[in-house]
Amino acid sequence: MKALYIASTGMSAQERNVEVISNNIANMRTTGYKRQRAEFEDLLYQQITRAGAQSSAQGTNIPAGLEIGSGVRTVATPRVMSQGSVNMTDGELDVAVRGEGFFMVQLPDGRTAYTRDGSFQRSADGMLVNSNGYTINPGISIPGDANSVSISQDGIVSANIGTDSQPTQIGQLQLARFVNKAGLESLGDNMFIDTPASGPAQVGVPNTDGTGNLLQGYLEMSNVNSVTEIADLIAAQRAYEMNARVISGADQMMQSTSQLR
Repeated sequence: MKALYIASTGMSAQERNVEVISNNIANMRTTGYKRQRAEFEDLLYQQITRAGAQSSAQGTNIPAGLEIGSGVRTVATPRVMSQGSVNMTDGELDVAVRGEGFFMVQLPDGRTAYTRDGSFQRSADGMLVNSNGYTINPGISIPGDANSVSISQDGIVSANIGTDSQPTQIGQLQLARFVNKAGLESLGDNMFIDTPASGPAQVGVPNTDGTGNLLQGYLEMSNVNSVTEIADLIAAQRAYEMNARVISGADQMMQSTSQLR
């Protein structure tokens, strides 16, 4: 009975849906996290009677065909790249992006990763790094005797060196934006890499070309909405239960048929 297999694809799809939702909920407090959503598509159809087929010798056509579907599958889990809320931290090297831009991170293997997590720190040699110790690209070196580091909305990094009363520019943060942000590949650790689907990074200075501006002393929080996720979770659970009932109903029908035989 095909209903058993069709319903099983529904249960599998909703199981994947619950996994996506649970990951969103788990990352509700992850800095710069972008929620995912599961997207589905129906599977191949068995054409028993094709629409428009000739139904009589007089040349009349069937107005609607007879076709049976094979179920459903999860086709994608795109990220929703909407702006998350911006919370004050008062951290001197904490920076939030208001706009579409991503910070660039130099990975140990030479690749460039992209992140919305602006919780930066100073390494032992004075370089501006992320929480994993990876250098922010372009590299910015903060002198050991620098104090009162400031980061402007357009990414200019300045500091008072030694006893200087006037700040000195020590670097310039840049941001990258993409034609299709949902096409970025997740690496974990709050980082992404570009793919053919995302297109190449378009690098620019903050406050230009739609990259967005920067806020020092703030961090962008996750864009996960707890109420939406709980509602989606309940809907996924009910869909799973309904598919399970279809399997139970098909089993009872098969049992009745076997008893008749």
